[in-house]
Formats: sequence, C-alpha cells, structure tokens
Amino acid sequence: MENPFKLIPKEEILQDLKMRAGVCDFAPIKQKIIDYPADELLVVYDADYVHGQNFIIALTEEAKEKLMRPPTAEQVEGEDGEREEGQRQAEEEEVDLTVYTYVPPEPKEWVSQGSEKEIKEESIEETRKKISFTLKRVRHEFGAPVQFSDRGPDDAKDGYIECVAYEDKNFSVKRMELNKSVQAISETTDNGSQTEWKHPCNKSTQYAPREFNEEEKNKHLQSQQLKNFIENTTPRFQLALQQNEIMDVFYDDWTALADEDSSFGSKSDNHLKEYQSFTDMQFSKEKTITSVEWHPTFKGVIAVACAERMLFDERIDNASKVLMAPSLILIWSFSDPIHPQILLEAPDDIFCFKFNPSDPNVITGGCINGQVVMWDISKHVERLKNSQRGKQPKKNTMTSLPGFEDENSDKTPIIRYCAVSAIEHSHKTAVADIQWVPDHIEFTRMGVICENRQQTCCQILTASTDGTVAVWDTRPPKGQAPSVDDNKSNGPLGVPSTFKHIDLTWKPVIKIPIGRIEGNGEYAVTCISIQERQGDRTILDKQSKQDLEKRESVGGLGSSMRGGSAKEKKPLEGVTTKFFIGTEDGELVYADWKLEKDVDSGRLQPPKPDFAKLFHDQNITTLQRSPFFKEYFLVVGGWNFSIWKEGETSQPLLCSAAHAKKLTAGYWSPTRPCVFYIARADGNIDVWDLLDRTHEPSLSQNISAASITAIFPWIVNSKQQLLGVADSVGTLHILEVPWTLRHAPSGEMNSTLNYLEREVKRLAYVQTRQEFRIQDKRRIDAEEAEKKLVKPIEPSNEEVENRQRMEYLDYKEEEKKFLQELGLWQEPEEPLPDT
Repeated sequence: MENPFKLIPKEEILQDLKMRAGVCDFAPIKQKIIDYPADELLVVYDADYVHGQNFIIALTEEAKEKLMRPPTAEQVEGEDGEREEGQRQAEEEEVDLTVYTYVPPEPKEWVSQGSEKEIKEESIEETRKKISFTLKRVRHEFGAPVQFSDRGPDDAKDGYIECVAYEDKNFSVKRMELNKSVQAISETTDNGSQTEWKHPCNKSTQYAPREFNEEEKNKHLQSQQLKNFIENTTPRFQLALQQNEIMDVFYDDWTALADEDSSFGSKSDNHLKEYQSFTDMQFSKEKTITSVEWHPTFKGVIAVACAERMLFDERIDNASKVLMAPSLILIWSFSDPIHPQILLEAPDDIFCFKFNPSDPNVITGGCINGQVVMWDISKHVERLKNSQRGKQPKKNTMTSLPGFEDENSDKTPIIRYCAVSAIEHSHKTAVADIQWVPDHIEFTRMGVICENRQQTCCQILTASTDGTVAVWDTRPPKGQAPSVDDNKSNGPLGVPSTFKHIDLTWKPVIKIPIGRIEGNGEYAVTCISIQERQGDRTILDKQSKQDLEKRESVGGLGSSMRGGSAKEKKPLEGVTTKFFIGTEDGELVYADWKLEKDVDSGRLQPPKPDFAKLFHDQNITTLQRSPFFKEYFLVVGGWNFSIWKEGETSQPLLCSAAHAKKLTAGYWSPTRPCVFYIARADGNIDVWDLLDRTHEPSLSQNISAASITAIFPWIVNSKQQLLGVADSVGTLHILEVPWTLRHAPSGEMNSTLNYLEREVKRLAYVQTRQEFRIQDKRRIDAEEAEKKLVKPIEPSNEEVENRQRMEYLDYKEEEKKFLQELGLWQEPEEPLPDT
C-alpha cells in the first residue's frame, strides 16, 4: 500500500459513535477520543502486523509525530546504544533488594466496552408465538389391540403422498466463503501380458451333401412318423409366428435404453445452445435479414439475404442512398465466421430466395421491386467445398513467387445475376414468397398440373403483395435450346450464360390474380403453400403401368432444358390444383389454379376463392405444411398462430392465445412431428410441443436483443441438428438443437396423428351442435311467432271467480304462517251454536 496513513476528523468519529453506538469500531476508546486535544486523529494501516494489530490509532500528538515522521536508522542505533550503556551502569551501581509478595486480585466494577451488544446481536431469541395442540381420544380406545397389514398405495384414495424436493424461490441462503484445496491423484497400475505367436497355415474343408433318392424321398414323405411330427410342431410354429408379429425378438433393450422416455426435458441438455454467429461489418451490419436458406448438399454452408431497414416512405426519401447501396445475398461457411464465401449481387433488395433442389448451384430470388432473379454459382463450387472441409485451395506455384502474387485470390467473389425478369411482366410490388415447383410436376398455361418428365426443378412459384401468384419457367421456348458450349461461356462481365435465353425477356407461364370473394380488389398475398412437395412422388406411383411404359427417356443437356409441347403433356390424376395463401390482413384464403370460362364474356379466368378466414390480426408471415402430414399446416401471423387441416374450412384445429409480443416466423421441426418453433419480435424463440402442452410453450429462450426475422432448422446428421435464426440488425445466429427436441420417442408420430384426428372430430362435433342449436332456435322462434298470431281465449266469469278464490286462500295461508313466526297468531273462537 502506497500511503498507509489516514487523517480522520474528530467530528466524524464522534458522529459515527452517536449513530452506531456500541457497534462502532471506536466505541472501546470513546473517552480517549473525546479527550484528544487536536482536531484530526491519525489511523495507520499496519499490513505486516509490526505493532501487533491491523490498524493503529495515535491518541497523543507525540505518537502522531513519531508515526508520521519515524526516526532514521542511525538515530535508532544511537538511542539504543545510550540506553543499553545507562542500564548497564545502573545495574552496577544499584542492587535490587525488593521482596515481592503475592497480592490477590480484587473484584472491580464492570466497565462496559460494547461487547455485550455484539453478543446480544449474535444470540438467537424466540420471537414466534408457540403453537399448542390438543389431542383427544375416546376412553374405550385406550389400550385397544392394533393390527397392522400390508396395503398397496393404489388400493385407497390418497394412499400415499409424494413429497418431491423443489427449490423455494422465496428464500435464498447465501453460503459463507470457504477456502478449500483438493488434490486428486489417479491410481495407476502396471500390468503385462505376453501372447505366444504361432505359425499361420492355410487349411480348407469341403463338404458333400447327402441326398435321398426318389424311393427314399417317397418313403419318408408318406411315413406316419413325418405326419405325427408335423401335427405336433404346427401349433408351436404358429405360436412362434404370432410372437414374431407381436414383438421383435431381436430387439436390443440395452441399445435402445431410455428411448421410451418421452417426457420433455428428460435429458439435462434441454436448451438451445449458440453454436456460431455471423455478421459482416460492411454488408449486413445495421441491415435486416429477410430470408435464410441452408445449402442443400454442403454441410456448414448457409446463405442470408440482407435489406435496408426502411419503410416505403423512408425509401422514397432516401432513394439515392438505397440505389448506391449494394443489394447482396451472403453465403457463409462455418470455417470462416468473419468473411462470407460468396456474394450474390442483385438489382434490388432481396426479400426471399431459394436453392434449386435439383441443381443447388442455381439460386432464384424475389426483389422488392417485383422482379425475379437467377444466379449460377457453378464456377465457385470448389470454394464452397474447400470451406466445407476446412481446407485451403492449392495455390499456383507461379503466383506464390515474390512479385507474382494474386491480390484477388483471397477476396470474396461477387457474382452478378445471370438472368432477371422483364420489368413489364414482373410483379408490381415486392415478391413476398418464392418456391421451386417440385421436380415431378409442372404447370401449364391453363393452370393444369402435368407430369414433369425431365424430373428436374425448372419452374418457380412466386407470390406478391400486388395480389397475384405467378409461375415462371426457366427452360427456353421450343427451338431455342442452348448448346453445351453456350452454358460454359461467360458474358462480358464474367456472368454465366446459363439463363441468357430468358434474361430481360422472362415472363411468367401463368399469372393468376387472387380476387376477393366479396367486392372488388385482390388479396395482398404474403405466402403460398401447395399440396405437392419436393421428393414426394407417390402421385406418380398411382399412375397406371401403361403410362409408365410409354415414358421415353430424354437425353442431352439441351433437351433437358427444353419443355415439351402441350400435346405431349397429360394432366396428373389425383393432384389438386387448389392452394392456400396468406394475406397482409391476416386472412387464410383457399384458391384454385385451374382457369374457368366466364359465362358472360367467354374468357378464361381464375375462379373465386373457396373461402377466406380471418383468425390473425396482422400479415401472415409463415404458411408451412407439416413434413410428416402434408394435409396439416402451420400459420403464423400477428400475435398468434394456428394449425389447420386441408378440408376443414370452419375453424383451425388449434389457435393460440394472443401473445404479449408480435410473432414474426414459425417452422416445423424436421425430426419431431409434434414440435415446432415460433419466433417473436422481442428476440425470443418459443418451442411448442403438442403432446406436452398446448396452452403455453414447452421452452422459451431469448436469442437476440433485436426482433427475429427468420428461422430455419437443418439436420446435419443423426447426432446433430442446427437452427438458423436471423434478426433485424444483420446477425445470423446458429443454435444447436438439444437431444430432447431432435429425438422423437417411439410412437410419437401415431400419438401426434391421433391428437390431430381428435381435434378434427371435435370440430365436427362442435359444428354439428352449432347447426342443431341454430335449427332449435329457429323452431323456438317460429313457435313464438305462431303464438303471437293466435288470439288468446278470454276466460269465463266462473273461472275468474275460482282463480280469485284460490289466490285469496293462498294469501290467508301465507298470512297465518307469517303471524305464527312472529308469535302473534291467535286461534279464532268457535262461533256459538244457533238457538
């Protein structure tokens, strides 16, 4: 300590003595402090305990001067020498002849130094009022024999009470700080073994089967012994077959240990853990992430689309700034969380984008200005592969020499879009949702769904807030099939010419306006969902064998990109052309693709939607079908979410209560049928488990301080599942899903399906009761109306007199009871007989 001296004013010490009394540290020397003549007292911190205590106080001016100005070493040695010489002379001159006697100590009056107050504070006194109990028992029960017996806990109601330990949040006892040391030493053993090696040799053995001849075969087959054996073993064989059907005899209980544990949070790890986070200081900071997509084939590669955080009016006011700022899609890799691997340049801010399931090198996106954009990243696939494996690409020996370095080798490549739709044929407002049409179907210009014989994704489905839904075809028209050399060539800016045939001339195959059921105008579409999904080709398996045999294999790159003629396409049977859309007003609309001829004008136009239901307060942000049951889908919008079934038009199977914060996104779990994730505007993620509870989330966890804009779970392998969460400040959070949320217990799919089917039956019952109540109310209203129309019958004079007589008698009876209760009733005197 640099300065161990501290001058404390005397007035402050006296004030502290008045406030704290005996608890004050200066209480034992209170009188000496009062008698101290000066205005400041010196307190010294003695770290080395030279004077025997930790702190020293000077109560005289001499001690104060001596402590603040200690003598030098020479002065101390001189004074010690003089003192020793004087003592030596005094001992030589005088001889001490004093005789000491023992004087017993005398008791003195107790002088309080403040210790009794500390003892009183540390002591424990009973302050609670004691509770007294009085136990009574019948006299004849004293000394009665008692007989005990065994009883199961379930034999009687409240047969046992389980006292489970729990943490009481009302009390928190702090533990004193302890200093302990533990040293653990593992026990080691030394063992040795020696095996004897023997010389190997090659050996072989050949067996020849023993066969019966024809006579022996007939003899054994017709023998009575074989018949008796078959009759005796048949029941046992049938029993074994039944047991094999009931249970798996090869089931390993040890390997499948704890698989039946279906309780939520049974594992200690039941929270989302942050695995990694991505943000770019130049391109994504202070921007909102509008869409998140995992790469379909490369693990650890994820892409995000960034946009300016501005409203429509703000975009108009800052138009120059928006035009100068680049609109990009960032492709990240887990190997480099600081720099993105690839940047995709777009003509305007991207609101949604998707990888092509058939060819992940092709990416499509929807802009805020309504245009549809295409990218081809085939030439940069090696960069993603190297980043995925965590390896650096091999450098050219020539460029690694001094003076020949390539400055652009470590820079992030910026890929320009290779095709964009024509502005006059694009949407009028922002593209809110974009999807690749599954590879086994395609749409015609009439809205009919046909089989896609190329088995590759070549059509795009878009939805916009201008009230239209469009289908775009990436294949060139007939007679314009690009050659293989054209696909390899680049444009003037190094842009691949894969989609050169549709650049700036691209227009949709079919564009359907979603008109309102009542009145004029269209619904502002924010998301769309069709029944068919990628990878599910059950509809093709239902086709007849004749159609399958007539298929002709199509070869060559040019022919694979060219669509067939309308005559060759046949509609698929069993495929519905109806689809669901979500709107900005929170409505769920069920519309149809197939065009119909108008009776008045004779033109082909889309039919009116079948129904539109309003169960959400604001725009619907998520409309996703369950990956396990395609007829059930999740809808998220406003402050609540709902679960619907296709075909049930009355109301949803489940509709949540209004949340405190707005819901921004939702997604089904890819591995558990009953689990889905809900994102909120306050940065929290809610995990809902339908089999655990339906009134509140099973887990709620804060991920970001900003609003969450998009979520997307992804299965890495059987032991790992990640959840991509994007927020409104440009940060992408990668969370690791715990074991309880990714592992589905046995029988969960059947349990979830049973729950959904029960809700469907409940809706049917509620609807039936509502119809019954409506009919019953109509019947009652009709009866009341008939009664009002019928003129009431006037009673006769005799009936009126009888009714009045009865009312009078009832009144007299009530009066008698009232007087009897008051004690005022007197029996009437009997009249005298007539004379």
